[in-house]
Amino acid sequence: MSHRPSSGLAAVSTALLAMSRHLEVRDVLKTIVASARELLDAEYAALGVPDDHGGFAQFVVDGVSDEQWRAIGPLPRQHGILASMLHKAEPERLADVREDPRFEGWPDAHPEMSDFLGLPVRDGDEILGALFLANKRCPKPDGGCGFTADDEALLSILAQHAAIALTNARLYERSRELTIAEERSRLAHELHDAVSQKLFSLRLTAQAAAALVDRDPARAKGELQQVASLAAEAADELRAAVVELRPAALDEDGLVHTLRTQIQVLDRAHSARVTFESPGTRALPAAQEEAVLRVAQEALHNALRHADAELVTVSLTRSGQGARLTVTDDGKGFDPRTVRSAGRHLGLVSMRDRAGGVGGRLTVTSAPGEGTTIEMEVPGG
Repeated sequence: MSHRPSSGLAAVSTALLAMSRHLEVRDVLKTIVASARELLDAEYAALGVPDDHGGFAQFVVDGVSDEQWRAIGPLPRQHGILASMLHKAEPERLADVREDPRFEGWPDAHPEMSDFLGLPVRDGDEILGALFLANKRCPKPDGGCGFTADDEALLSILAQHAAIALTNARLYERSRELTIAEERSRLAHELHDAVSQKLFSLRLTAQAAAALVDRDPARAKGELQQVASLAAEAADELRAAVVELRPAALDEDGLVHTLRTQIQVLDRAHSARVTFESPGTRALPAAQEEAVLRVAQEALHNALRHADAELVTVSLTRSGQGARLTVTDDGKGFDPRTVRSAGRHLGLVSMRDRAGGVGGRLTVTSAPGEGTTIEMEVPGG
């Protein structure tokens, strides 16, 4: 069979688009390596992301089976030619890597490699990784190198775009970490308030029981039973904090599960009853799911903190190809016009921006003494 490298603008474009399609760092690394190997028609490709201890935080290969990779053993260290690429930030194109004086051998299960092309993946002065190919699948004249200067130029283009894709993926993961921290802080605040209230009641009830012990033992006994009940409730809240105080993970759990979990926490943390139903909903595009979650959180915050509600109901229902979120409370309500004129927004501007940002719309219905309903519709995809 004749091996011909992928060529032309279409092939390069396909590789670059594939790199930019993923947001998780591991997925980006795999796509970079697979794209480089296919485009330059090599038997093997790899990309190593260095750590600060002379090794690699991540090392992704293509062309090596999982069984073979396990047999090779631990991740390689930064030595030989890989170290040179990382430290000197220069490309390496070799006719036979085994004849290079920097070559230090490889484990028994490692595949045999000869011609070699590698270069650093850089973001400005920062070296993000080392990308390399081995064993170009083409006839090799005696003493010649399988990889050409044109191959090196093409891999250089891929490496530049790989740096952009990898940087974006790292920024995405960092933003997700910040979101997780924000979620953890928000839920911790809710649970802290609830437990603090119960502990305050527990203290007052215990003081009342102590005052009644001598003059009214029967009433003191009743107060002590209330102490036991409050202590049990506080213990339940602390257990909930340990078990369920975790960040929203839309990509892992989905919108419905994430909303249900958070609403269960809020229901326990507040005196108001908080309910959730979601009949027959379907998955939405990621941006829309995140917008719906944030609007629900803001609406719940308003209902539980400002509305003095006794009942808050949340529903997520199907609406055509999209979904409709409805958050209704029986609280004191407000006049939306008065809120705007007073410069107080209760998060309404943010909620409208989130809805509009994903092609949806937000409706607010409220009046003094009549509760509030927040409704958001998104188109789906």
